[in-house]
Amino acid sequence: MKMTSRVPQGSILGPLLFNIYMLPLAQIMENNEICYHSYADDTQIYITISPGDYNPIHTLSRCIEQINDWMCQNFLQLNKDKTEIIVFGSKEERLKVSAQLQSVMLKTTDQVRNLGVTMDSDMNFSSHIKTATNSAYYHLKNISRIRGLMSRQDLEKLVHAFIFSRLDYCNGVLTGLPKNSIRQLQLIQNAAARVLTRTKKVDHITPVLRSLHWLRVYQRIDFKVLLLVYKALNGFGPKYISDLLPCYEPSRPLRSSGTGLLSVPRVRSKHGEAAFSYYAPHIWNKLPENCRSAPSLTSFKSRLKTFLFCHCFFLLFELHYYSDSTVLFLLKLLYFSLLVLMFVS
Repeated sequence: MKMTSRVPQGSILGPLLFNIYMLPLAQIMENNEICYHSYADDTQIYITISPGDYNPIHTLSRCIEQINDWMCQNFLQLNKDKTEIIVFGSKEERLKVSAQLQSVMLKTTDQVRNLGVTMDSDMNFSSHIKTATNSAYYHLKNISRIRGLMSRQDLEKLVHAFIFSRLDYCNGVLTGLPKNSIRQLQLIQNAAARVLTRTKKVDHITPVLRSLHWLRVYQRIDFKVLLLVYKALNGFGPKYISDLLPCYEPSRPLRSSGTGLLSVPRVRSKHGEAAFSYYAPHIWNKLPENCRSAPSLTSFKSRLKTFLFCHCFFLLFELHYYSDSTVLFLLKLLYFSLLVLMFVS
C-alpha cells in the first residue's frame, strides 16, 4: 500500500497526533468501566476483583476483544506475545483468579516488565533487584579495569552514569521492602565507592560514603519519594498523585495547623505500609518545617539532602566508628550519669 502522508520520527507533532489517533482506544476502556494508564505506545489496563466475584474478568475479556477489533479496523495489530496478564494478591486468591482467566482464554504470568521494572505477583521485586544487581556489577567490573587510566572526576562520572542510574531508576517502587532486599543494592554502592576511592575490602565503608557525600540506598529511595510529594503538592506532579496526599486538618486549632503536614491513612498490613498513600505522608511529616515549606524545587532538594545526610547518616551509623568495648563503656557511663541525676534530683 502506498503511503501518501506521514509524520517524521522525532517531530514535535508526532506525540500529539499519536494521542489523537489512539483516543478511541481510551473510549473503549471507559465504556467498559476499566481503569487504564497510557505511556507513549504502552497501555495498561487493570481491574479490581473481590473474593468470589469474577464478573470483572468477563468484562476484561470483552474489553480486550473490542480493542482487538478496533486495532484491526485502524491498521494496527495487537501483539499477543507481548500482552501479559498478572494477578496481585494472596496466593490462594491468585490461583482462583488465574483459573477463571484461563476459562476465557486469557493466560497469566508471574512476572511482567513495566517500563523497565520487573514486577512479580508477590510484589517483592526480587527479579528487578537481581537484574539491576547483575547489570551494575558487570559495568562496575569494566570500570575498575580502566580506573588507572582516568582521573577521579571522570571516573566518578562513569560511576554515576552506569551504576547510580541503575540504583536510582524507579527506586520509588522499592519502599517497604525488607532490609535484605535493599542490602543487595547497598552492596553495589559500597563496591562502587571502593573502586572510586581505592579502598580495601577490610576497611569500613561508612567513612568512605561520608567523604563522597553519598546518601545510602534507602535514603535515596526516600529522597525520590519526598521529591515526588513536593512536586505533587506544588502543582508540578500529576493530579492522581496529589489526590493521594490530603492535607492534615485537625478537629480543633493546634500549633501543627498550617505547617504542611499530610494526613496518614490507617493500614493493617505490611503491604499497606509500603503503599505510596501511606509511606509518602509518613516520611513527609518527619521532615522539618523549613524543609516542607521550601520556596523552590532547588532549595527543597538542597535542604532535603542536608537533612537526610546529617540527621540520618550520622545518627544511625556513628556507632560503627567505635569498637564493641568502647560502646559498652559509653553505655555504662550513660547509665551511671542517669543514676547520679536521679539521686541529685
